[in-house]
Amino acid sequence: MDADKTAWDRRSVVRVVSPVEPRKLAKVPFVELADGRLQGVVSSGSDIERVYVSSITAGSHGLSCSTNNNRPCGALHGYACKHIRMLADEAILQYGLDRVARYLRVEVPEGGSLIHSLDSQVERTPAAVVFSRFLRHLAYLEVPDSIEPLAELHWFPAMGAVRS
Repeated sequence: MDADKTAWDRRSVVRVVSPVEPRKLAKVPFVELADGRLQGVVSSGSDIERVYVSSITAGSHGLSCSTNNNRPCGALHGYACKHIRMLADEAILQYGLDRVARYLRVEVPEGGSLIHSLDSQVERTPAAVVFSRFLRHLAYLEVPDSIEPLAELHWFPAMGAVRS
């Protein structure tokens, strides 16, 4: 086993899959395909201290958008508001149109738009879990690089560990 492989096995970090194209992190700092939704955090265009937690549910294409304080987005009326459109655009940059469409279970025609291919309706989902996950990701940006394990992740079993 070479030294690089051994050093990699000891790290407390994982490799990050590069985005398909560069993203605008100031506008949409967090986007993920998780919990059966395309979901993320979108910055407010009018208030620097406000963010929106937006999501599209896979399969039903339910749309949800609210502030981090769970106040509903005033522009969400059965069609995608600008926050959901921005989220979808950034998800496509991050993961690629094919992967996002497959995850949401939507057929996007050649040259078509993901947003226009959705059969959507408003389906409010709580913002707290997504916003909390976003804050946790921000906290990890403050952790200095190290090959030492992170205390809060110590319960993950080590690769090749033997169970007794």
